Amino acid sequence: MIQSRPVNDESSFVPDLTPLLDIIFIVMVFLLLTANIQIQTMEVAIPQTEESKVLNPADEDMLAITVLAGEASWALQGTPYPDWASFTAAFMENRQRHPNKPVVIAADKQASVENMLKVLAFLQSNNINATNIVMEEE
Repeated sequence: MIQSRPVNDESSFVPDLTPLLDIIFIVMVFLLLTANIQIQTMEVAIPQTEESKVLNPADEDMLAITVLAGEASWALQGTPYPDWASFTAAFMENRQRHPNKPVVIAADKQASVENMLKVLAFLQSNNINATNIVMEEE
């Protein structure tokens, strides 16, 4: 008679721990990858008014920031800037020369939301609260 294992083999009573170890390692990897994620948020106060009162024509005398979709991500008064450092330097220079001008932000529809949030965070960190966002009526 052919037998695959001897009858008195003591290793037949030991369970195979390989599947258990696989599951433990998968759970460990999952926990390590998800445990250190920090979600960063920025509070934005949106006015609670009627829609027709919110959309007003913009003043002619203003500092206009444009968030662009392309190589130059930001523009000030229609002049595009290739990097964030040159844009912020130009903005702060204009703001010091004209401190009473309102700041207006316009964003291209294909522009990155991250670039828009970067502008809003910069304005908030410099205590510039009177900011308008340009909207297009549909």
